[in-house]
Amino acid sequence: MTYHPKSDFMRVMTERGFVADCTDYQGLDEALVAGVVPGYIGFDATAKSLHVGGLIQIMMLRWLQKTGHQPITLMGGGTTKVGDPSFRADERPLLSNAQIDDNIAGIKQVFAKYLDYDAATPPLMLNNAEWLDGLNYLDFLRDIGRHFSVNRMLSFESVKSRLDREQSLSFLEFNYMILQAYDFLELNRRYGCLVQFGGSDQWGNIVNGIDLTRRVLDHQIFGLTSPLLTTSDGKKMGKSQAGAVWLNADMLSPYEFWQFWRNTTDADVGRFLKLYTELPVDECDRLGALSGSEINEAKIVLANEVTTLCHGANAAAAAAATAREVFERGGVGDDLPTLELTRDELGGGLSIVQVIVRAGLAKSGKEAKRLISENGARIDDAALTDAALMLDADALAAPIKLSAGKKRHALVKLADETRGSA
Repeated sequence: MTYHPKSDFMRVMTERGFVADCTDYQGLDEALVAGVVPGYIGFDATAKSLHVGGLIQIMMLRWLQKTGHQPITLMGGGTTKVGDPSFRADERPLLSNAQIDDNIAGIKQVFAKYLDYDAATPPLMLNNAEWLDGLNYLDFLRDIGRHFSVNRMLSFESVKSRLDREQSLSFLEFNYMILQAYDFLELNRRYGCLVQFGGSDQWGNIVNGIDLTRRVLDHQIFGLTSPLLTTSDGKKMGKSQAGAVWLNADMLSPYEFWQFWRNTTDADVGRFLKLYTELPVDECDRLGALSGSEINEAKIVLANEVTTLCHGANAAAAAAATAREVFERGGVGDDLPTLELTRDELGGGLSIVQVIVRAGLAKSGKEAKRLISENGARIDDAALTDAALMLDADALAAPIKLSAGKKRHALVKLADETRGSA
């Protein structure tokens, strides 16, 4: 991109690597210079928490507010009932209204950390069920559906890739892009929203909304997409060996969150510092250019900064202290993920394979057995070679540390069954 932005927001976006594409760089930049610009990102409520794959968009909203504009977080209470087919091989499972409401309550927690609700331009938290749930189908087809060309919709890569593989695309899913376009129209009509942000896989949906709003309201609005991030070794951002890296502490402990960032590949450190922290760009470049053992210090800075934003400074400091205890002094640490087992659960003995799975160090018994057979499992830092090992209450007289490889650990201990008793 050769355009040199005048607005603080677009300068930050371009300098820090947030921009994949924009429908009109100059038009958006001039709107941002002229006054307060409301901008939105939509999040479908498919789980009780977002994961780090969505963190780049959350940081865009944060920067939007920090540069004097109004972030709008749109919860997909309506669109979640349909499911976004973009670049998926199959249809999303349909959720009940109660599940969707429960998921929205969980997702809302993270925005209180990243956005300032007491600011002069407080963020808006909206739910598209507000206008989608009450739609009259025939009126919607006549007033909105007539603006959409099926030929054009079929040409979008997100749809084409599914059809090219001869995978079913239901009529329900096909409607998703019309509903998302309608969201942008309603946000512009009701709240003056001028820009939609999203990952580059949302480009077609965003352009649809801009086109619909121009046709119905004759308003100019904009779209800005971020790159779809993969790590330098080709893995999709948001996944770890143990599964999704959730942003809510009740779904992934702050220690495990911290560890995810501490384990960043060397080549990704500088890029991730620019995207996921607020350190000055020059400092991100300096830290990212370190090599050898020094790059590990940069990774600790990355882990501390990102964890502080997501979980608070105290959680970041506790995670860093636990990591030092575990890795530098070979101790157990106070903040490790902990599995508590009752005497009843242990009974006559619980297999070490089950314990490894329940501690979150393997997804299945098969994976746990393979971990043991390949000498990747340790118990109190000693090699664990016996997959038939049984643990009973006596074995947990003192807590034990289980390890999978060099970087993933969990504490296993006997539950205190006197807590809460009279």
